[in-house]
Amino acid sequence: MDIIATIAAELDVRKNQVDAAVKLIDEGNTIPFIARYRKEATGALNDEQLRNLFERLTYLRNLEEKKEQVMATIEEQGKLTEELKAQILSAQTLVVVEDLYRPYRPKRRTRATIAKEKGLEPLANLLMLQMTGKPMLEEAAAFINEEKEVATAEEALAGAKDIVAETISEEADYRIRIRELTMKKGVVRSAAKDPEEKTVYEMYYDFSEPVNKLAGHRVLALNRGEAEKKLTVKIEAPEEDILRYLEKQVITRDNPNTKTVLQETIADSYDRLIAPAIEREVRADLTEKAQDGAIAVFGKNLGQLLMQPPIAGKVVLGWDPAFRTGCKLAVVDATGKVLDTKVIYPTAPQNKVEESKKILKQLIDQYDISLISVGNGTASRESEMIIVDLLKEIKKPVQYVIVNEAGASVYSASKLATEEFPNFDVGQRSAASIARRLQDPLAELVKIDPKAIGVGQYQHDMNQKKLGEALGGVVEDCVNRVGVDLNTASASLLEYISGISKAVAKNIVAYREANGRFVSRNELLKVPKLGPKAYEQCAGFLRILNGKNLLDATSVHPESYDATEKLLETLGYEKGTWKPGQLSGISKKVKNKTKLAEELGIGELTLTDILSELEKPGRDPREDMPRPILRSDVLEMKDLTPGMVLKGTVRNVIDFGAFVDIGVHQDGLVHISQICDRFIKHPLEALSVGDVVEVKVLEVDLQKKRIALTMKGI
Repeated sequence: MDIIATIAAELDVRKNQVDAAVKLIDEGNTIPFIARYRKEATGALNDEQLRNLFERLTYLRNLEEKKEQVMATIEEQGKLTEELKAQILSAQTLVVVEDLYRPYRPKRRTRATIAKEKGLEPLANLLMLQMTGKPMLEEAAAFINEEKEVATAEEALAGAKDIVAETISEEADYRIRIRELTMKKGVVRSAAKDPEEKTVYEMYYDFSEPVNKLAGHRVLALNRGEAEKKLTVKIEAPEEDILRYLEKQVITRDNPNTKTVLQETIADSYDRLIAPAIEREVRADLTEKAQDGAIAVFGKNLGQLLMQPPIAGKVVLGWDPAFRTGCKLAVVDATGKVLDTKVIYPTAPQNKVEESKKILKQLIDQYDISLISVGNGTASRESEMIIVDLLKEIKKPVQYVIVNEAGASVYSASKLATEEFPNFDVGQRSAASIARRLQDPLAELVKIDPKAIGVGQYQHDMNQKKLGEALGGVVEDCVNRVGVDLNTASASLLEYISGISKAVAKNIVAYREANGRFVSRNELLKVPKLGPKAYEQCAGFLRILNGKNLLDATSVHPESYDATEKLLETLGYEKGTWKPGQLSGISKKVKNKTKLAEELGIGELTLTDILSELEKPGRDPREDMPRPILRSDVLEMKDLTPGMVLKGTVRNVIDFGAFVDIGVHQDGLVHISQICDRFIKHPLEALSVGDVVEVKVLEVDLQKKRIALTMKGI
């Protein structure tokens, strides 16, 4: 198989682009580095394309390795024919390779192997030849053998049928066709184990849908219902079509002595050996595709959440709401430093509202707080009402935001949080995290396992290794797209930078603490275990503000510094005279990009990147994202009426719709059919996490705490 050509066709890109990307990956370059600094080589493949390429490359290389192993094993048995070799080499998936290998795989003792031990293989061959002029029981009588425990002709024939049944079940072409028929015409059915029991799976108590139409989220819901022993799930295959196909393949002569026996054998082979295996494979295939889809959605949501714009320059009060244990508060300055922590008890059972308000007013005055960040967990609704009352009582303009606190408790109990805040309890750490994730979502959320951030569906049912790798890739891409300040970044943020491992991230922080701030990117080479290759991968993504070289504050890679200096001189800027922010419109001075790039010895795409970076040095790509809605009043579910139009923030996008925070404790659901007038296959085509949207209330169910919203006709 030509792996490069296969991937190029799948990704719809040129072969030379894939070839270049594979070479760069094999040389140890990271995806963010290749996407940002090797655009000329790959024809500007982006990080998403490169990750898809890498995933397929890994799969196809594993496939080729498996083919070699299988052929070597069959060769050892002396059974590798040219035809079989050609079939294995042309196989496109691991499933097909397994099908072809099945007859040669070492077996545990089966009914067929026992029959072979009894000397019944010649009788099986006679049956398969379909040329006998005698009834099969007569032929079988010759194989009665007391020594080998074959007491009757019926026993002999039964053993021969077992051998034929296994032979049929191991034929790769048959399995491939049966799998196709099951996928094309099969139906998934589910039923309740206890129809009287009320569960979240009630819609699946009497459910059926064609295999090829079953949506991914339904597959995952059925799997979970089955795992929790609430549902029975089975695939109803097109049995008649399958048996007709098998009979056509196996029964090659119209011999009345063998036809009926073979029909019985085919039915047994399918029912006992093929059908259970095919059902397992089809279910596994559906699950894998559903998981891949869910992981892709989770990744997109996570990327949008991490790229939320930071709210800079404000002192924030982080509020972790609770009832019995009190609400934990943390005052965090504009740089993320915790200035003060308090615990107040405004909620039940203590209800010390006035005392709590007094403490809050003191904190707001003392630290000049202008923004309150409230976690959306238990008691957030009650906390929000107290905050709104408080804001009416004070003259200072203070606003609040409800923040998704998913993962805050995971972080606050982690080793990392203990190291960061050794003198705080988990509540204080959580309040600090809630404040910081408003100030800089990316820097704070990287401290939490991406699986715990809560913007996916069925994440606990996923292949955890695959999910972890995919989400880790998303975080890595986001961190590198934004870049980090080398002199303030935490180790947990640095370890996502291209080429930097956990150990090296800790070494960078240790070096900074021992030697003071970095003054140039070159200084990174003094950090233990950070060699030239790691430096090449990471340098462009690490920023040094007010350093020795102004280019260290930009995303221009050190390998392009000479070309950049030469570019500036060519455009009339004397060395050392230009300053960041003074080069607006520099790209307009370039008349012929192709010619200039050639003169500078760099590619045209690199020149374009350098010019845009010089125009807006260190520009944060998150500036383009919608900002969080700052609130100063509160709504309750009972205040909502159908037809009401509200502004909200998209919190989560899933296969069947999107959940939108409209300022009440419960997020509302915009079903996929209510997102827009045009047809969309998936909500992600129209919405992303963090989008600020206008929605209209369709229905409010106070008992079930459900809000149905629409974005149509507003």
